[in-house]
Amino acid sequence: MGISPSKKQGRKYLNTITTGEVKSGDIIPLLKAYATNKAEVVPKKTLGPFKTDVSVYQTPPKTGLRITWVGHSSLLIEIDGRTILTDPVWSRRVSMTQLMGPKRFFKPPIKLSDLPPLDAIIISHDHYDHLDKATIAFFKGTTIPFYCSLGVGRYLERYGIVKNYISELDWGDSVMIDHDMVITATPARHFSGRGILGRNETLWSSFVIRGPKHNIFYGADSGYFPGFKNIGKTFGPFDLAMLEIGAYGDYWPDIHMGPDKASNAFLDLKGKLMMPIHWGTFNLALHDWFEPIERLQTYAQQKDVDLFVPAPAVPTEVNGPYNSYWWMAYLSDIKPSEKYDL
Repeated sequence: MGISPSKKQGRKYLNTITTGEVKSGDIIPLLKAYATNKAEVVPKKTLGPFKTDVSVYQTPPKTGLRITWVGHSSLLIEIDGRTILTDPVWSRRVSMTQLMGPKRFFKPPIKLSDLPPLDAIIISHDHYDHLDKATIAFFKGTTIPFYCSLGVGRYLERYGIVKNYISELDWGDSVMIDHDMVITATPARHFSGRGILGRNETLWSSFVIRGPKHNIFYGADSGYFPGFKNIGKTFGPFDLAMLEIGAYGDYWPDIHMGPDKASNAFLDLKGKLMMPIHWGTFNLALHDWFEPIERLQTYAQQKDVDLFVPAPAVPTEVNGPYNSYWWMAYLSDIKPSEKYDL
């Protein structure tokens, strides 16, 4: 079927299907829900500290594919001899100011200055938990190529990245890394904006990364939509599909999937292994911080989905199903696996 380019209405980009965001009438009920919420949205036990053994990067992964989960949607991906960083966020808070807003549960496990040489940085969209001014500014003066969704390049330029090293991609656009790796922007169901004004005036995307040996999918932020089946038919099967499972809620069901719909998206994509991302790092919803991964394990068992769940900070080779169960050490006295038995 192929991938169709994005469409706009006036200055605003559109999703491929009708998509609701938080409505003005939901604001008061939503504030009440936050005020009365009793979920453990922030870990009672401090997570970490986690620390990456950077000496690992001196030796290429034997399988050709290794992932370091920095947290949330920040991933250091070593694939077929190339190293790619996705949506890097190293700041303490994901907000327009570091004085307030959602705060990290644990410090970044690796210093930006200790990252191995990068072949590319991918920015999926302009939300603060995916596009971090301070982190981008660190790369000022480098020649690392940035690949981002349409319209996001202006922020990268503003934060110090030279325009020549920025490639804005529409859905269906592809770029080459050297001669044997292709990055393709694909649709997602989400929205954009870094403030009250200018909502949806930049695009949001997912990405296919195909090397000579491995083919992987970075889902970034997305609600469930039929486009996953098309992406799977056009670009799949995928050795690894990295899909968001956290920050879902009843007031915004269309723009985040949660573990049930994310596991359905994985099946649509024709994935071999599913890696959950966008959880366990920031308080962005009303659910327990560990609820997404606990629910995902149950859905994965029901739907015969193989999971790849590395611990934060640990460079982990992709060589079949794997679960570190790292979060279990930080749980309260309750037994979440029983609480979320579906």
